[in-house]
Amino acid sequence: MELVITDNAAEAGVLAGRIMADHVRRGARAIGLATGSSPLGAYRELIRQHREDGLSFHTVKAFLLDEYIGLPPGHPQSYRQFIRDEFTSHVDFQDWNVHSPDGEAAEIPAAAALYETMIDENGPISVQILGIGANGHLGFNEPGSSLASRTRVKTLTPKTREDNARFFDDDLSQVPTHVLTQGLGTISDAGHLVMIATGAGKAEAVAAAVEGPVSAFCPASMLQLHPHVTVIVDPDAAANLKAVDYYRFAVANKPDWQSY
Repeated sequence: MELVITDNAAEAGVLAGRIMADHVRRGARAIGLATGSSPLGAYRELIRQHREDGLSFHTVKAFLLDEYIGLPPGHPQSYRQFIRDEFTSHVDFQDWNVHSPDGEAAEIPAAAALYETMIDENGPISVQILGIGANGHLGFNEPGSSLASRTRVKTLTPKTREDNARFFDDDLSQVPTHVLTQGLGTISDAGHLVMIATGAGKAEAVAAAVEGPVSAFCPASMLQLHPHVTVIVDPDAAANLKAVDYYRFAVANKPDWQSY
């Protein structure tokens, strides 16, 4: 695992976007996308590179981490709509190459199994961008999730629903209780995991994920088991880390031949 502490949140987003762009330029067949506020800076960087540097996503497939169950098609807070509004409609992704779990399916367990099959047949996912919840959740794998879990239904914790109410006009009653999410085992299949976290509200979760024990009660701690992980944080999100000096030293002395 490599941990990079940037000077500010904006730089964290730019670095994450550059890492994803490198994978696309090297011929990534598929990339993994996350929603929420954490990856927005990365998506802005990818849009910039598309417009200014000709970065193309025309032949790339994308797979979203998760989707709410029960939101109607086109709902502004559905994650398929979010990713279109914030990223894919601003570049040359083909709409049919952007996939998300089907939260409106008549048979939800079957939809979960189908999504696993789609990833398997169209992958591997070269790079997966991730955020982290204040309780350590990854995707919507809440504390207690199996480290080997696959795409499935999850019940959101009251804390996660409260955190997400800001996207629903601060009306908790509008926030769905259930989601379809890639499992931690599914996420682990990606070749490169890039987690971005900014702000003091993520400091405790980042420290638990990076320096704490590997535990189902901090789902993001599964990053410690993956062979290629880049964690990008700003100083506020790094505030609870113990080995800050080492992380900074390692990045400053990174060999010229070693990429992120």
